[in-house]
Amino acid sequence: MSTGTDPTRGALHGLRVIDASTLFAGPMAAMHLGDMGADVVKVEHPTRPDPSRGHGVAKDGVNLWWKTLGRNKRTVTINLNGDGGREAFLRLASTADVVIENFRPGTLERWGLGPDVLLERNPRLVLARVTGFGQVGPMRSRPGFGTLAEAMSGFAATTGEPDGPPTLPPFGLADGVASLATAYAVMVALHARGVTGRGQVIDTAIIEPILAMLGPQITRWDQLHTVQPRTGNRSVNNAPRNTYRTADGRWVAVSTSAQSIAERVMRLVGRPELIDEPWFARGADRALHADVLDDAVGSWIAQRSRDDVIAAFEEAQAAVAPIYNADDIVADPQFRALGTIHGIDDDELGPMLMQGPLFRLSDNDGVIAHTGRTHGADTDAVLAELGYDAARIAELRGEGAV
Repeated sequence: MSTGTDPTRGALHGLRVIDASTLFAGPMAAMHLGDMGADVVKVEHPTRPDPSRGHGVAKDGVNLWWKTLGRNKRTVTINLNGDGGREAFLRLASTADVVIENFRPGTLERWGLGPDVLLERNPRLVLARVTGFGQVGPMRSRPGFGTLAEAMSGFAATTGEPDGPPTLPPFGLADGVASLATAYAVMVALHARGVTGRGQVIDTAIIEPILAMLGPQITRWDQLHTVQPRTGNRSVNNAPRNTYRTADGRWVAVSTSAQSIAERVMRLVGRPELIDEPWFARGADRALHADVLDDAVGSWIAQRSRDDVIAAFEEAQAAVAPIYNADDIVADPQFRALGTIHGIDDDELGPMLMQGPLFRLSDNDGVIAHTGRTHGADTDAVLAELGYDAARIAELRGEGAV
């Protein structure tokens, strides 16, 4: 993948995206589009920047998550709740293919920037609305975050140890899944626009995409009237499947989703007789005997170093992976071969590493042209593109409109 090079190589070059959202799901969707070459303009309030700029760890007072989340975006400040800012935003939206926003339902309408107004000004616009609970329903106006989606989707209820509490992830899982769904929805709507010539409105509720990732829990409840229990690192579908500690104090994960892999693992750890047990022939039945299988695999792994375990599993063509921290990821030869980690020069902090775009294309590869920029860094340049002269920009700034 290209890093810090010409973004016109991107497959989405020529597409303009206005990111008027905050925190994670909307901005991450815009990041995905920007990675593939779209011209993304990040709109923030003049005095209240996107809260993601202050989320998580910082170096020398500079937020690090924003450097990734804001990459490939030009940053402008516009106060949408006022005449001057409203007109500036309408001008900007009239030049755009996509607007992504995540205000509470009714907020854009209250500002005179609802879908009817935006689509009247730009009938080809795709407006992606990303909220916790969607644009309709009894919870539509409540504040919504990914944590609530992780709770309501069933994720937390199925995660954790059997005798422990429901468990939430230590990162924005639901937001990340919703960002992918939103980016996908944008591309679907753009394809439809190519047929009809018209834009449309996308309604992404963060509680929904993660629900779709959790398998057949709804169908299971409907047909069997049962719910998936918490099983820790084990699976109800196969065994052995767990994390195991090696002799040198490291950890590996083993998966046996395929029957042939389960048999190879048992032969590798010196317990081939278990393969002949009647219950071994089905993954769900193996899961009922996870204690026996975990003991067999875990005791074998505990006597060997991580490197020796992985080498033996690879020779046996069984499925294993080391459990990594960030330093392991950066050093790993597979990630290096894929080009997963990108080095980029940041204007504030100098050289830095970050994960790159999600995939590779043979003809139009992804690009990280620059890291997340400072608040409002491109306001004057973008307003000038919209036809504002320096005097009018100064007036707008004096009014607090930009």
